[in-house]
Amino acid sequence: MPVSSPRLPVPAVLSVALAVALSPVAFAAPPPAGTPAATEGAPEDGTSTTDPHIKDLGSVVVTATPLADDAENLIRPVEVLAGARLDEAKASSLGETVGKLPGVQSSYFGPGVGRPIVRGFDGARVQVLSDGLGSGDVSTVSVDHAVSIEPFLADQIEVLKGPSTLLYGSGAIGGAVNVVDGRVPQAATDQPLQGRAELRFDSVNDGKTGMARLDGTSASGNMVFHFDALHRETGDYDIPGYAESAAHMAEEGEEPDPPTRGTQANSAVRTDSGALGMSWVGDRGFLGASVSLFNTRYGVPGHEHEHGEDEHDHDHGHAHDHDDDHADEEGEGGVRIVMDQRRSEVRGGLDDLGPFASLRVKLARTQYTHTEYEGQEVGTVFDNDGSEGRVELVHKPWGGWDGAFGLQWAQREFRAVGDEAFVPKSDSRDAGLFWIGRRKFDALQLELGARHDRNRIDVDEPSAIGGDRDFGTSSLSAALKWDATDALHFSFGLDRAQRSPTAEELYSNGLHVATGSIELGAPHLDPETANRAELGMHWHAGPLKLAASLYHVRYADFIYLAQTGVQEHDGPVHAWTQDDARFNGAEAEADWNFADNASGDWSLRVFGDVVRAKLAGSGTRTLDFSVPHGDHTHDNSVELSREGNLPRIAPWRVGGELRWERGPLRASLGAVRYARQDRVAELESETPGYTLVDAHLAWHTDTAGGNAWEVFLDGSNLLDEEARVHTSFLKDVAPLPGRGVGFGVRAFF
Repeated sequence: MPVSSPRLPVPAVLSVALAVALSPVAFAAPPPAGTPAATEGAPEDGTSTTDPHIKDLGSVVVTATPLADDAENLIRPVEVLAGARLDEAKASSLGETVGKLPGVQSSYFGPGVGRPIVRGFDGARVQVLSDGLGSGDVSTVSVDHAVSIEPFLADQIEVLKGPSTLLYGSGAIGGAVNVVDGRVPQAATDQPLQGRAELRFDSVNDGKTGMARLDGTSASGNMVFHFDALHRETGDYDIPGYAESAAHMAEEGEEPDPPTRGTQANSAVRTDSGALGMSWVGDRGFLGASVSLFNTRYGVPGHEHEHGEDEHDHDHGHAHDHDDDHADEEGEGGVRIVMDQRRSEVRGGLDDLGPFASLRVKLARTQYTHTEYEGQEVGTVFDNDGSEGRVELVHKPWGGWDGAFGLQWAQREFRAVGDEAFVPKSDSRDAGLFWIGRRKFDALQLELGARHDRNRIDVDEPSAIGGDRDFGTSSLSAALKWDATDALHFSFGLDRAQRSPTAEELYSNGLHVATGSIELGAPHLDPETANRAELGMHWHAGPLKLAASLYHVRYADFIYLAQTGVQEHDGPVHAWTQDDARFNGAEAEADWNFADNASGDWSLRVFGDVVRAKLAGSGTRTLDFSVPHGDHTHDNSVELSREGNLPRIAPWRVGGELRWERGPLRASLGAVRYARQDRVAELESETPGYTLVDAHLAWHTDTAGGNAWEVFLDGSNLLDEEARVHTSFLKDVAPLPGRGVGFGVRAFF
């Protein structure tokens, strides 16, 4: 029998917290401690980023950069979710939560796994951060591994689009997503006790979610505490038809199985998360610490079936046993993952240090384990213990330049034991030093930056798999903003960013169960280099705002997983290799507040994005590799094309949302059209287009005691469309959930 996940006290603690949060205690409702409105760089008027009526996300302070500023003033492209928009977007995964921002989509490996995809980049090219420090999970190692950050507990989410290696190192060459949760308070609260709570129910998966947050300050005003907790349980979700696509069943020579219609088997999720934090806050700074946990268990839907990138051969060793589809949630059939992460943090800050405006120090220690069960048996156990530190020193103007120095370092010990241990044990060490500065020249604003990193990976038995590796990477950045008029602004950015290869790209050597393929690393890979140029425009006049951007990224030595065309007993053979590549894309968004009268406040938002990604070489080249087979290997040599589309690139899309607000009521109706993706890589199948329609309705009331209540009703995929995500390895065996209704209550006090 499978071992159950560690029994945690979170549900019990959550029950007590919810009882406190929902009690009729008369506290006011200022922003919780740790939100940008209560920390350094926050608006002086105390505007709350968690106010459910917030409209102008451009005015929210972005904390992902040491030179904190609001989103409209930053030169670099950034998107922010906060307030009511964040409440409406929150989902069980981080990727799904941010997936409707321009230029941002999500991977999909069931509802328990969704990682952000930024402008076509994902995995090891997009850094996921918790208040400026890495999440400490192994979501970049395999597509079926979840991000260990709970979106429901976020105050705001910031998405940096384009290379962010200048700020966060090698793993942010495609962008970064920073989740601000304020678990280490940085300022006193406005009231002795304040917080928020939410209870939610979802019809599409019989889901139940409860969360609570409390922040408070001692009578002396110096000791500030934070508490949050969340518990979620969902069952298998409903789908419009069959889990397997019609094309997939035709290739397999199968007929639809009526008992399986309407339900995505093995898709249940259970999550517990919580944190305690405390800080001493003085006139010139703070010092605080927090401890947190994240525990989740989730099914990997469709994993009983053959899948993978190579739709032309499906014999991956997975049995087609439809009886397994009806196994219970604890993993009697299929693959389930049980993840547990414990994290401790220490943060401190000091202001006004002579020539320096501020000093910020952040330290985190993470202990992470997750176990994969194949049916009733333990398949693979992953352990990842890591430490990370970051120092940011903001200097006062030097020769007209505002700027900040930064030092970042990290160490990771990764171990995997079991059937999916296709990556050997490794120890990684990274260190980076950077400077970023900006200066204004009348209508012009210039930003410059530079960073250098050293990365080292030590592996077990290095002589057998290619040896330890040591890399040096450098990044340079220049950006210019021109205020042509008070209403019209242009920006232009140039970046040179480098990324060192990861352990899985260098040393993979075996069956990767998640993708149903044999993955082979390339121990002699070089760092990849991205050169980006981007032109942006922002125009606002009264109730209308327009924004658009065009970008071009030229990659030298782009690292990708190539399909070799070689077939072994365990599945197709994929090999990591590198070649030049090109990414071209565009984004546009318009917000129009077209009426504000007796009928209410009406606004319309429309957006669209597109990205094309292709190899940029010519002709073919020879790839030599050896495939492990028992106690010996098979030597192979194949010719690979150096041109053509890259696999699993998100299709273009266009969307719109109509919003209305009048008194205590607000509502929205939106739709996003995802195009058919027919620009695919060799051996990759196309994906049909689909339209997702959603709606939101909320009633908000402020009580005489200063508390606030909100009752909400959300609808998703209202057309009950069969939607298959092109970026997903499971697109042919696991569609998105069908029509669903969510309802619940929120309390602010």
